[in-house]
Amino acid sequence: MSEIGSGTVLITGPTGGLGRSATMAMASRPERERPDLLLIGRPGNALAEVAAEAGAAGATVREIGCDLASLADVRAAAETVKELLNSGEVRQLRGLIANAGLSAGDTRNASADGYELTFAVNYLAHAQLIGDLLGSFATPARIVLVGSSTYYANWVRRLMTVPPAEWRDPLELAKPAGPEVSPTFKASGVAYSNSKLAILYYAHELQRRVPEGINVAVFEPGFMPGTGLSRQHGPGAQRMGRAMQRLPLPGIASPVKSGPALASVTLDERWAHLRDGGFVVIDSERDVRPVANDPDREGRLWDATAELLRSATPADS
Repeated sequence: MSEIGSGTVLITGPTGGLGRSATMAMASRPERERPDLLLIGRPGNALAEVAAEAGAAGATVREIGCDLASLADVRAAAETVKELLNSGEVRQLRGLIANAGLSAGDTRNASADGYELTFAVNYLAHAQLIGDLLGSFATPARIVLVGSSTYYANWVRRLMTVPPAEWRDPLELAKPAGPEVSPTFKASGVAYSNSKLAILYYAHELQRRVPEGINVAVFEPGFMPGTGLSRQHGPGAQRMGRAMQRLPLPGIASPVKSGPALASVTLDERWAHLRDGGFVVIDSERDVRPVANDPDREGRLWDATAELLRSATPADS
């Protein structure tokens, strides 16, 4: 085991798919390897149920209702985390898994703050949360961001016609499409891939700026059709995806395998060396493509992110 299991791990999006599987994998560990868990997700029965299930497995669990499409909600969740840590209700914060995500079917959709919804939830919400909590970590600690090989469209994504990223200035990526733009599968896929390329850039820049002892890694769970990620594309798309998961197709992953792998990357000594946005595909460390290493883009993303988050913060905060 590593020291991470002696503290608290926060995970976003714990109510289904990869997040639920990872949460239960951590909660089901032997007591000396089991972290306390902070579960940040949309309030409701699903969050209450996974918290109860993790608690029944033996973990100390606190659920924090939060709509990641609202940066005000994210800031409030971070304050709740700090209160729980300061009160001693949970142990020291040693891990954060930025798991929650979606693929909006219409790039005209905006978050509560007016940002393109996929970019807002997948990237900006986690940048806000991590920034608010950086001073609350005990070291050693790990931040694990959930990424995807969609940024360059690996072979299985190409087979499924999932488009690669088309990078633009982050201030442009954050703008919803205009009302004159019709929603298309390609536009939705490009927005998703851009958000995942942003996560890689952010991971590299974040590592340059975090205190010593905090390691930043990126986890790719594999292509998992039919999970809640595609919920905005309608029930038909999800049913088709779940049917694909049952077929013996190469390149298809599942939460049953990838969830425990994500828990391992967060907790286990095997992965203690990962830093600088080290990229793990399920259980294998991989090099990212050259396009995903760009210090100029990474620095620009950092500055633009600060501007976007600042614009969404009330003046009296």
